[in-house]
Amino acid sequence: MPATPSLDKVKDYLFDLQDRICTTLEAEDGTGRFREDAWHRDEGGGGRTRVLAEGSVFEQAGVNFSHVFGERLPAAATAQRPELAGRTFQAVGVSLVIHPCNPYVPTSHANVRFFIAEKPGDEPVWWFGGGFDLTPFYPFREDVIHWHQTARAACEPFGKDTYPRFKKWCDEYFFLPHRNETRGVGGLFFDDLNAWGFERCFAFMKSVGDHYIPAYQPIVSKRKGMRYGERERDFQLYRRGRYVEFNLVYDRGTLFGLQSGGRTESILMSLPPLVRWRYDWHPEPGSPEAELYDNYLKPVDWLSV
Repeated sequence: MPATPSLDKVKDYLFDLQDRICTTLEAEDGTGRFREDAWHRDEGGGGRTRVLAEGSVFEQAGVNFSHVFGERLPAAATAQRPELAGRTFQAVGVSLVIHPCNPYVPTSHANVRFFIAEKPGDEPVWWFGGGFDLTPFYPFREDVIHWHQTARAACEPFGKDTYPRFKKWCDEYFFLPHRNETRGVGGLFFDDLNAWGFERCFAFMKSVGDHYIPAYQPIVSKRKGMRYGERERDFQLYRRGRYVEFNLVYDRGTLFGLQSGGRTESILMSLPPLVRWRYDWHPEPGSPEAELYDNYLKPVDWLSV
């Protein structure tokens, strides 16, 4: 008999995950500390938002837990699944975005979440989603390979096809059509995961969540002390504009949060504190900035290069 979905088990894991990630990031930063804001949603639920600002390593790091519920799912959740209209819902998750000070340290994002939609007399409809992705400005191939090796390790207990499938989904999801480029070098992305049954799907979500710090922290530790100047900082701020464009135009999590009446400050903490746009700018051929465009902003099989 299939295991009954347990929202409480998922919530307990996510609270612990948020604590562990925040503790690790504070230790890596050395001086910055997370500020926590507990918030409540009028329609049901709430969360705890944690933001570290103006640290030694992290210009802004946000690690959010949320649990929202209501009488109907917002349009962002039912657009591709109209059969869910009219069901009550609960959504719980941890979402984070890290914007480092040093342009040689990549920006990173991770999210793990669980949805359940219910209707009297019917079986509950539930699924897991999430993943993590990396957005470097001055990429190092060894860092990108390490990131993807760790992503593959998270997937290995769940079948040989799991990493290639969710890696491909990540490349396709974090893509800016109007720029014809990926947001970064990818990682993992999955959604609507329920085919394995609750316990195995939950185990996979936990594996993804637990592998985020092993994927990211070694890169931060290795690059945070590198010297940089105004040129590198200027390019970092310019490339952060792509992050803003994706999050405000395409990201389903942002749309879900705003449409479901989530806390705006918590949803938009994913945006960088400083950003810059330029009209029709292109990197100089052969420059370190061109290296990003030429070799990294497109899908690559990083474990075969």
